Amino acid sequence: MVGDRVPLRLVRSGSSLACQLGRIDRGKIGAMDGPDTVRDTDGFQPDSLAGPLEILSRHSGGAAPARMFVLSAPSGTGKDSVLAGLRRRNIDLHIAVACTTRQPRPNEVDGVDYHFVGREEFAEIRGSGEFLEDAVYAGHGYGTRLGPVREALNASRDVLLKIEVQGAATVRLKVPGAVLIFLAPASLDDLRERLECAAVERGVADQADIERRLVEARRELACLPGYDYLVVNHMHRLEETVRQIEAIILSERTRIGAVPIRV
Repeated sequence: MVGDRVPLRLVRSGSSLACQLGRIDRGKIGAMDGPDTVRDTDGFQPDSLAGPLEILSRHSGGAAPARMFVLSAPSGTGKDSVLAGLRRRNIDLHIAVACTTRQPRPNEVDGVDYHFVGREEFAEIRGSGEFLEDAVYAGHGYGTRLGPVREALNASRDVLLKIEVQGAATVRLKVPGAVLIFLAPASLDDLRERLECAAVERGVADQADIERRLVEARRELACLPGYDYLVVNHMHRLEETVRQIEAIILSERTRIGAVPIRV
């Protein structure tokens, strides 16, 4: 059909075939070898399919490169509830358990929520270079041990790190291919309400601590432009939030040309 317009133009880029969005005249392409094949009248031949077929083989065979995801959020936004929701969905994801020097809360389990360690042990781990990232938050040390993360990646399992913005910045530098997700409250007023409810549940009505966390949340929200995705965790809409993060993970698994994760 001479004169029809199609939204894809094939152009030569170095030694590879590059697809470029554009508009061309079908009448200038040449004869059609079949319903899905175009033959270039200038004698241009596409490069070898070896590379693309290798990519296709890896993805179709379930051997696509493992990905690393980072989830950050201001205190009180609901990170732990979201992670519990992801675990229930069985999406084959290694959720790294960080070390911390703070005391466990009544509903937290050592080795599941965090590895609770003393300050001396934390300093030893840090000094030996065993942390992929570590930071101080609210006066306590937090760090992700490198060993379990490396083991999961070597087993072709995606990894998710629950870390603060300081640690996320470190991961961005060390692991450029990591995908950073920021989990945010709908507003600072929403976050205040969450923090006040959590304080009542813990039986600790410390207004000064709530104000400190809100100040910290403003600092963390300022780091939002450095992230790849933003997910808003509206109150009473947890399952919607979990589905959005699951969708990001599943979508990233299909990405072509993702930067390999090396740690």
